[in-house]
Parts: sequence; structure tokens; C-alpha cells
Amino acid sequence: MKTQKVTHQSYLPSNNKSKLVLRRTRKRFNPRILLDRIIETTAIVSLLFTGFAGVGAIGCWGMEIATSSQHWQHQKKTCLGMMLVSFSGFLGSALIGASFSIQRDKF
Repeated sequence: MKTQKVTHQSYLPSNNKSKLVLRRTRKRFNPRILLDRIIETTAIVSLLFTGFAGVGAIGCWGMEIATSSQHWQHQKKTCLGMMLVSFSGFLGSALIGASFSIQRDKF
């Protein structure tokens, strides 16, 4: 019995003209994105700090009542002042962010 040798030849098209070109695009520095992120981070941090200062003020108020000490009254006023400053920072960053978005929308 004879065996036949079978060879397969595949023809690949020569696609010199249609080569796939992969290019990496460089990300460009966009100051608007940086500014938006700074404003967003400032707003979040100031809200968190306002909350923590509020908890501290409530704790100092409780200690002031429990001990009748002037020290806790001073600490409470300090915490309330920090709350006011950080909440003002939140409102300021929200106002700046809103004004930038209004400028971009061209109202």
C-alpha cells in the first residue's frame, strides 16, 4: 500500500498597503482638569473637616457641661471657629467651581 504525502500550502495575502499602524497618543496636560480636581478636592476636604470639627465642638460642649470648666468653653469656641472657616472654604470652592462651569457653558 502506497502512502501519499500531502502538503498544504497556505497563501497569505501580501498586504503591504494595509498594515495596521498602532500609534500611542500622548496625553496632554489640561489645566482645566487639574483645576477641577483641585476645586473638587478642596470641597471634599473642607466638608470632612467641618464634620470633624463639629463632632469636636459637640464633645467640648458636653465636657463643658460636665466639668463646668473654662478650658472646655475655649476649646468649644475653637472648634466652632474651625467649623466656620472650613465651611466657608467649602462654599468658596463651590462658588469658584460653579463660576468656571458657567464660563465654559458660555451663559
